[in-house]
Amino acid sequence: MITKRIIPCLDVKNGRVVKGVNFSGLSDVSSPVELAEYYSKAGADELVFYDITASFEGRELFTDILTEVASKIFIPLTVGGGINSLDDFDRVLKCGADKVSVNSGAIKNPGLIREASLKYGDQCVVLSCDVKRVDGGFRLFAKGGREDTGINAIEWIKQGVSNGAGEIVVNSIDTDGVKNGFDIEMLQAVCEVVNVPVIASGGAGCSEDFIKLFNSIPTIDAGLAASIFHFGEVEINDLKKLLKDNNINVRL
Repeated sequence: MITKRIIPCLDVKNGRVVKGVNFSGLSDVSSPVELAEYYSKAGADELVFYDITASFEGRELFTDILTEVASKIFIPLTVGGGINSLDDFDRVLKCGADKVSVNSGAIKNPGLIREASLKYGDQCVVLSCDVKRVDGGFRLFAKGGREDTGINAIEWIKQGVSNGAGEIVVNSIDTDGVKNGFDIEMLQAVCEVVNVPVIASGGAGCSEDFIKLFNSIPTIDAGLAASIFHFGEVEINDLKKLLKDNNINVRL
């Protein structure tokens, strides 16, 4: 049985961790370095670091903060934001990232996924997708959820995996920050078309939401959340014990 992963997410803007609802209304939370160190010690399986305005602002990711974060933790680190080229992959990996998450950069240059997977291995390439319902379908959004690409998200994800993405993060804009649970319908649609690990993101409001996620979609690999962990509403070790009690395989 595959061990399910619990992954906190640091959305970083101007060097601080922030959190909003439906990708807007951002409020300051904490220092990314302090939070990263806390999660590394608190039972998190991995950590995700997103520089959430890098693509929108057309700049490179904050590598100084990233380097400090990587030096403080002892769990795998996935990093995204402003990743547009192999040079960006190289720079982020040299700062201490284990995996690189690409989103808007792959939309601008779909060949980037294949190039990166050939150079660094598909296990290093994470395709992150911001998805929202539009006209009854799942639509791919770019630039931190600000721009509707007009692309069918499910077809885009299938193409990304065939090009060499080794992992998929599905960010549901509809459920982001709402805390009413993960977007089961959207995640199920993704899991039905790919055979690589899928990480659910957006909507977790309590521990029971993770139980529902893993029971509803046995093939899902991980649950990612931000605010419920940042504000101490759910402690990761307590969550894992609860999952274990519900016959969900996790690393304690």
